[in-house]
Amino acid sequence: MKITGENSIDADQATVWAGLNNPDILRQSLPGCESLEQTGPNAFKATITTRIGPITARFNGNVELTDLNPPNSYTLVGSGSAGSMGGAKGAAKVRLVPDGAGTKLSYDVDADMNGKIAQLGGRLIEGTVNMLAGQFFTRFGELVAAPDGAPPPVGRKSTTGWVPWVLVALAALATGGALFFR
Repeated sequence: MKITGENSIDADQATVWAGLNNPDILRQSLPGCESLEQTGPNAFKATITTRIGPITARFNGNVELTDLNPPNSYTLVGSGSAGSMGGAKGAAKVRLVPDGAGTKLSYDVDADMNGKIAQLGGRLIEGTVNMLAGQFFTRFGELVAAPDGAPPPVGRKSTTGWVPWVLVALAALATGGALFFR
């Protein structure tokens, strides 16, 4: 599955870069994220529970950041498993570019899924991913754009716009980097 997209974030490039590398901000931004921890200088592991159509899956995954070019780009490479439900692996190229007072984040994801999840069909998976991506970007934008570094309350729910971003991949890639495994 290949996915591309972009999203504007109301924060400068350095702030967005820092947010993308902050496990606490990522944990709060990822829908269904139960845990996210940094396991090395450029590596994370996560547990994310999500519902894809009739299936609820709990992903455990790892992601590594490669091709680092701070604060402009990196590649996320990772994999995740939801046990008998299947798994996913893939990579996402993430780019940040100044966009007025904010930052444009663009990504290209290439992910492979297997098991029961892969049998659900592209439209269902893509619809779920788009919804979760919208929730991620809404919450991430709120956290990194908060005035004076004071983030909004953690329990606050985000409503979402349409942004193709792979949570199944995100979850499977564990995130992380979140981010970008659809």
